[in-house]
Amino acid sequence: MEIKTQFFRLDSSGEAFKTVDGTVLKDAVLAYETYGELNEKADNAILVFHALSGSQHLAGQNDEVEGVPYWTDECQVGWWDDFVGPGKAIDTNHFFVVCANYLGGCYGSTGPSSLNDETGRIYGASFPAISIGDIVHSQVRLLDHLGIGKLHATVGASLGGILAMTLATLYPYRVNNVVPIATGVSVTPLQAIHNFEQIFAIETDPAFNEGNYSLNAPPARGLAMARMIGHKTYVSLEAIQERARSLILHPTDELSWYELKHNLESYMWHQARKFVTRFDANTYLRILNAWQRFDLAAEAGCHNIVEALEACEGQHFLIFSIDSDVCFYPKEQADLAQWLKEAGVDSTRITVHSDKGHDSFLLEPVLYQAYLRAFLLQQEGFQG
Repeated sequence: MEIKTQFFRLDSSGEAFKTVDGTVLKDAVLAYETYGELNEKADNAILVFHALSGSQHLAGQNDEVEGVPYWTDECQVGWWDDFVGPGKAIDTNHFFVVCANYLGGCYGSTGPSSLNDETGRIYGASFPAISIGDIVHSQVRLLDHLGIGKLHATVGASLGGILAMTLATLYPYRVNNVVPIATGVSVTPLQAIHNFEQIFAIETDPAFNEGNYSLNAPPARGLAMARMIGHKTYVSLEAIQERARSLILHPTDELSWYELKHNLESYMWHQARKFVTRFDANTYLRILNAWQRFDLAAEAGCHNIVEALEACEGQHFLIFSIDSDVCFYPKEQADLAQWLKEAGVDSTRITVHSDKGHDSFLLEPVLYQAYLRAFLLQQEGFQG
């Protein structure tokens, strides 16, 4: 299935897009893809939010996105190809599926690596801070453009789950069903530390130049270090060890006297090196910053999480936990389920038993498909 990325101008309705902090973004675009067909009632749409370093390319084959230098071979097959399509967990025989690259992203949406038409140069450090709310508000404009008044569901894993829940609380009248996978309602102390370590690694790379680097000479070392810090929370130690066994130790000129002595070192460096070629450092900082600032109650302007979730009355939640997850620990989803109960919102929580860690939601569709497919198809009122 060959897929092409499409582009939507946020100000196409004549209304400028203003961030939560008050910055007006002129001529900003969202890169997005769609799968399946929107029915006559426009009530079969599902909006999927990608994770931190994901893209709009959910499923199928997309060989290139015009003007995107980060579209490597690793990006060409949809990151949820095993989940989205005819007969799959999110069945495009029934649903019209939408996924957009975040505002501030580097896969076609306007972000720090995009050309600023007013200056003739890339935005770089001048690109504004983006909040979780900004990303949600921008994608609601896309839904308006597509003629979707109310979503059948929104689905998101990891940071995508944060966005799905934010949509559900800020725009409760725009969605019936919510599927947060391996996620939480605020930044935990451990996440805040890991995120700050990554930010510090990028900011202190001499090539970063306060964010004013050339795209041909990025802060590669800092971004590589950031990826290694983050990656160890995405994949379980058992899975890392298993993958590392098959790697051959290769020398690297990034170190002065130390030589790689362990397959685990080689594995982490391999992951970091791949990431540097497919992601922009300024984009990474903008998304980490949005995550660091996130609190679901605060985003909704509420005093506490239960008050925020009360807006979701009438919605149905399907929550997934991963028992080996050390990025978003299962307790975070257990707490979410309890708060939804206190708010009077219907919810079901499923614990997936996996040895893959946080990235199970990318790697093991068989553990999710039956529950996700049944939930999406069986919710009351869906006609297909």
